[in-house]
Amino acid sequence: MAWAVLVLFLKPRQTRQLLVAFIVLLVLFSYWLVFWRVSNEGLEFTNPLQIPPEMRGELVDGRKKFRLVVAPGSRVFRPGPATLTAGVNGPYLGPTLRLKRGERVDLTVKNQLSEDTTMHWHGLHVPASMDGTPHQMIAPGGTWTASFEVDQEAGPMWYHPNPHGYAGAQAYMGIAGMLWIDDRNSESLALPKTYGTDDFPLIIQDRNFDRDGQFRFRRGQGPAYGDTILVNGTYAPFLEVEARLIRFRLLNGSNARTYHIGFEDNREFQQIATDGGFLEGPLATRRVILAPGERAEILADFSDGETVLLRSFADAGWLNTAESFFEGEGNGNFGLLKLRPKPTTTVAHKIPKQLNTIKRIDPSTTARTRRLVLGGRGGPGQPKGGGGGPGRGIPINGKLMDMHRIDERVRVGDTEIWEIVNRTGQMHPFHIHLVQFQILGRDGQTPTGAELGWKDTVRVHSGETVRFIAPFTRYADPQTP
Repeated sequence: MAWAVLVLFLKPRQTRQLLVAFIVLLVLFSYWLVFWRVSNEGLEFTNPLQIPPEMRGELVDGRKKFRLVVAPGSRVFRPGPATLTAGVNGPYLGPTLRLKRGERVDLTVKNQLSEDTTMHWHGLHVPASMDGTPHQMIAPGGTWTASFEVDQEAGPMWYHPNPHGYAGAQAYMGIAGMLWIDDRNSESLALPKTYGTDDFPLIIQDRNFDRDGQFRFRRGQGPAYGDTILVNGTYAPFLEVEARLIRFRLLNGSNARTYHIGFEDNREFQQIATDGGFLEGPLATRRVILAPGERAEILADFSDGETVLLRSFADAGWLNTAESFFEGEGNGNFGLLKLRPKPTTTVAHKIPKQLNTIKRIDPSTTARTRRLVLGGRGGPGQPKGGGGGPGRGIPINGKLMDMHRIDERVRVGDTEIWEIVNRTGQMHPFHIHLVQFQILGRDGQTPTGAELGWKDTVRVHSGETVRFIAPFTRYADPQTP
């Protein structure tokens, strides 16, 4: 009403000027809100970063033995009441498991939850029956052991539950941890490798809390975007590091959020590894993009002694960032971890120029090309795919998942090209079990940089087609999918 009265007393030219000024202010405010505003602006990073304990197993009769207990717990993350959680060998998250190529291992999982669970070794090349899929359920009070020979190069893997229908809910409660593979190459490289001193795991998660301090997550709700960041289960964390080269092994352990990770002062750092292992050489960069399930290793130089904030940026491009913001994801702008360098007398590492040898797989050697379309219209009797909201599934090639049906069969020893077409309305990370693959292209564009490394999880944006090539070796099992 006041605006209407004001307009009556203004001349047409003044009205136009006022309207233009209002629109300009609205645009500037929207631009600040979408692209510049930091979601946790002003957060004081005063809590010491918790470092998950390292577990190397016990050698018994030539086999490495690991015992993992999945159980409910509670933790105070922020001022206020304790939050009900679940974890592995502790109230939230689990230990960092250290495995070495060539070792024979037994990973025994005891379930002390009130419901079934599983444990999936994300990224590992193992027999299907040892993979921890929904076909290897562990009942409450039950125990399951995954036994296998470690058969892959050094890389930053992780583990998490994978029961069909509620894997997301259990992971959201805190059941997850990192699993690092070592080999002769990784041990020979002159890289920071002292756990908790110059080599740190960083598990990045966003969470929503209700008024009672409990996690807010409903089963079947679809993608969950939180407004509170936890790193290794720590709220508002800081970490004192020596003023030299430090190694971070990053895991996006969030439910749906993608992070564009870098330092607040925009300093350059080196990416040295992707999901499946080392890049051929260090990659100088200022950003690492991680979708849920993706991992990366980076080296950052703190010899300048300056305190700096590791953060996530709104770097998805103006259209994607705006769409994400107005669809409830926010702009991705978050402070993650405050780094506080302290004096050191340790001799600085020199970054090796050669980290790995990655032989590119020849596409002409493939047995077939397999096309998988995410979303779109389902087949007869199937719903439209959409974006996977509450109560809906996302069809692949027109079919929704059925635990008792197998749609695709791969012959052991074959190399295949897979084309992943995303016809949903949002980005989806696509993960394939038991193998690592090489990306061939995005919408016909040849991969560069970090996408030349070994991967087991790849971002596929809405409307995009990603092609990768994968060798299926060693294991075949006609009984266990």
